[in-house]
This record gives sequence, structure tokens and C-alpha cells, in this order.
Amino acid sequence: MIGFRYANKNKYQKFSKISEPKFRQIIRYFALDLTASDTARLTGISVRSINNLYLKLRVRLAQLAEHNAPLSGIVEMDESYFGAQRIRGKRGRGAGGKTIVFGILKRGETVYTEIVPNAAKATLLKVIRGHLDVQSIINTDGWRAYDGLVDVGYEKHFRVHHGNNEFARGNQHINGIESFWSYAKGRLAKFKGVAKHTFYLHLKETEFRFNHRHQNVYKTLLKMLRENPLL
Repeated sequence: MIGFRYANKNKYQKFSKISEPKFRQIIRYFALDLTASDTARLTGISVRSINNLYLKLRVRLAQLAEHNAPLSGIVEMDESYFGAQRIRGKRGRGAGGKTIVFGILKRGETVYTEIVPNAAKATLLKVIRGHLDVQSIINTDGWRAYDGLVDVGYEKHFRVHHGNNEFARGNQHINGIESFWSYAKGRLAKFKGVAKHTFYLHLKETEFRFNHRHQNVYKTLLKMLRENPLL
């Protein structure tokens, strides 16, 4: 009987030592995008415990992101570079020391991101074919890795050539995905450096927040955890 009460003490995390009201408070601060240090200070729980809980939440968000259905409709694709300062003499898509992230954004809706080893054609095409419906209307810039999309079934591909100072041609642009990159980099900057081994989890958390930007993130998280509590 004691074990039963303990197991049901907190319906959002199995066998949690944190009371349910306190746990909801932590989730509210996480939803507000407070750092672990700020959440620890406001709740009176150790930074170590908060960091552990935040890690579990980020793992769960990453797992959910990887199971999303392929995108379709009008989409924008682009790559961006995160991390180390640019190495002198290295420019653009060859910038050394950075983590390369490829993104596919469905206009007005959601984004999918993936860390890639390089921005070569074969690398990006593998991601595209796994996460984008062939009937989609694709918008990209003029990067050569996007050559040949028509040849593999993506017949509606439009480009804007940034190198020629062309950033939009009617509805043909990648302003949406570029806005996401700005949001992601601005959000991650507050951590004053993200360790390379945790960057993936922070990226997927950022993706989740962007994809739920029109929803109440706090209520969304609670619903998710009620249906599938943390361990």
C-alpha cells in the first residue's frame, strides 16, 4: 500500500521524489525557458536535480521529434552553422569547426532539423528523401547540393540566388527557415556555450518550442507526461 501511494505521488514521473505540485512548478519554468540554475533558485531544489530532470525532458522531446511524419506542401530547405568561431580563411558552407544543421520547414507550420557531417549533395538528399513528400513544393537557395532534386522525383523545385543578391521572387524564398535559424541561435546563445555532446538535445528542444509556438507549451508538456510519464 505504501508503494502504491509512492508510485502515484507524481503522475508525471514514475517513482519521483518530487511532489506533483513542485513538479508542475518545474515544468512551468521549463516551459518559460528558464535555465536550470534559475529554476533551482526559484524552487529550492538542487541544480543537479533540475539538470537531471531537464535532461530527461530534452531526451523525450528529441524522441518525439524523430517520430514526426514526413513534411509536405510548400517547404523551405537550408543549412546553418552553429558553434565555434569562424576559422580565418574558411567561409560559407566550408566554415571549419562548426556543427552543420540541415533544416526543412513547412511554411507557417513546423520545422525538422538534423545534424549532418557535411553539406554535400548525397548527405542532404538522404535527409530530404527520408523526411519530405515527393509532391512538395520546394524552395532553396542556389547551393549546388540541391542540383538534381527533379531527377529523384521532386519536380517542383524553385531557387533564389543569394549570391546574385536575389532573396525573393514572389513566393519563392527561404525567409521562413532563415527566421528559424535566427530564433535557434538567439535562444541557444543564452546558455553561453552548449557542449557538443548535448547540442543535439538542445537543438531538438528548440525545434519543439518553435513547432509549438502557437500553443501553451506548459499544458502541452503536462499532457505529454500524463500520457507517458518520465522514468
